[in-house]
Amino acid sequence: MAEVTNELLYEVLKAVQDKLTTFDRKLDELKAELQAVRIHSIATQQDIQNIYATLARQEGRVERIECRLELSEGEFAR
Repeated sequence: MAEVTNELLYEVLKAVQDKLTTFDRKLDELKAELQAVRIHSIATQQDIQNIYATLARQEGRVERIECRLELSEGEFAR
């Protein structure tokens, strides 16, 4: 079995430290990407809410137009 020396331990610990540094860097990259996905998700949700608001306004306008023209659902069924 190989003799364990301080130099060998130092080399192993140095390699572990290098791997942890790489891991920390990759973890930071993943955090940044996750934040970008969150921001995109929030923007998409806001866009959808804006679309719903626009549709609600259009529906209100159509209802007012139907009332002015005295149209009802029964007349469209003919």
